[in-house]
Amino acid sequence: MQYGQQVHALTVYLNVAHFVPLERTSEILQALCRARPSDGTIALNLNLAADRLQDFESHLRTALTQQPVLHADETGSRVNGKLQWMHVVSCAQLTFYGQHARRGRAALEDMKILPKYKGILVHDAWSSYFKLPAQHALCGAHLLRELRGLAEHHGQVWAGDLREALRTVYHELKAGTLSPEARTAFERRFDELLEEGLLANPAAPPVPGRRGPTKQSHGRNLALRCQQHRCAVLLFLHDRRVPFDNNQAERDVRSWCVKRKVSGGFRSAEGGQNFARIRSYISTLQKQGRSVWEGLVSVFTGDVLMPNFNP
Repeated sequence: MQYGQQVHALTVYLNVAHFVPLERTSEILQALCRARPSDGTIALNLNLAADRLQDFESHLRTALTQQPVLHADETGSRVNGKLQWMHVVSCAQLTFYGQHARRGRAALEDMKILPKYKGILVHDAWSSYFKLPAQHALCGAHLLRELRGLAEHHGQVWAGDLREALRTVYHELKAGTLSPEARTAFERRFDELLEEGLLANPAAPPVPGRRGPTKQSHGRNLALRCQQHRCAVLLFLHDRRVPFDNNQAERDVRSWCVKRKVSGGFRSAEGGQNFARIRSYISTLQKQGRSVWEGLVSVFTGDVLMPNFNP
């Protein structure tokens, strides 16, 4: 049986936009269209859509490298029952997803965006990001959660004080009431509290006979990280383009977590990569207020509806 372009688009729309598994997609098509495409037919539609979106992905990569601020994050993604990783690089109007077997540098190189990006990259302090040439900004929401855990579960007074100071200066900055004097006072207090944190968490002595660095407490590691990356932690105070948190990337990652819960992982690495490219297209259209349905139909008519790459 031959299917029309809208039926092909509908299979992709259900599977990628709404995370409906292949078998259930067939059932829905049978109920709506009196035709039941096989899993193989739906997979071919996904392959065809991904192939026709190669040009979109190329333009998307270029557009993202030109943005002043980008957000990055990653989450687990199963392929044939094995753990792989889905990476996201995004801004308010553009989204790129990349499926890869690795979490670190190899995946970032394969995505061909961040290794040549020179703007501001907001992330959650994963070590691989610090090897990139971007200017770094660390997620304040992650830091607040870590400080709260130290204060409430480990009795670290300095962590509670630093959390409260961070919250106060953020809300003053957001309200436009933060004076230069208050900013300077906060930064001085920030440094003092980190020193208190190091005193409260002395360095663990080396373990006889064990190679490598000695494992330190979470409190000490957090204080050292904030000292080492002080500029990245406090960049939101000095550059109004920089948000306090990494919510943009976390919102973009959340859809992938929903997909994982609803329909599980992928049968092959190629399937994951195809899904990522199509999902990049769908997310970008959604952010720009464009019709996802019209976009997917255009993919199968051969005249792909392109989003705005210079939002």
